[in-house]
Amino acid sequence: MTESQGAWYTGCLNCFSDISGCCLATWCPCAAFGRIAEIVDKGSSSCFGIGALYLLLNFTRCGWILHFIYRHKMREQYNLKGSNCGDFCMSCFCEHCAICQEYRELQNRGFDMSIGWDENVSRRTPGVAMAPKVEGGMKR
Repeated sequence: MTESQGAWYTGCLNCFSDISGCCLATWCPCAAFGRIAEIVDKGSSSCFGIGALYLLLNFTRCGWILHFIYRHKMREQYNLKGSNCGDFCMSCFCEHCAICQEYRELQNRGFDMSIGWDENVSRRTPGVAMAPKVEGGMKR
């Protein structure tokens, strides 16, 4: 761990600060994980696709491996305190609490977790507007 690493916004057991995210991570972790992965991957993976893969891996008791990869990736991307050993332990022994923490972290960084990467980016980019749809094509 380097001195320049920043702290997580909330601890691993601060579920009361976001009850809805905690409930989602507890009762439907594949959806919460899919949302996290889509944001961490900056839209290169779909929430549904990565969530389904996570669910499939959980049937074989190997979902923690995918979670470990994404927790590490998120920690590196946002320069958060921690270590590979800590990521491993969180993924193996406290996976649902870790998913809750990651979900809250991205919310605290300004992401609306329910709308996905593309919509978050379009809302964050000031002055960028979609061109109006022209019915019937262009005319002279």
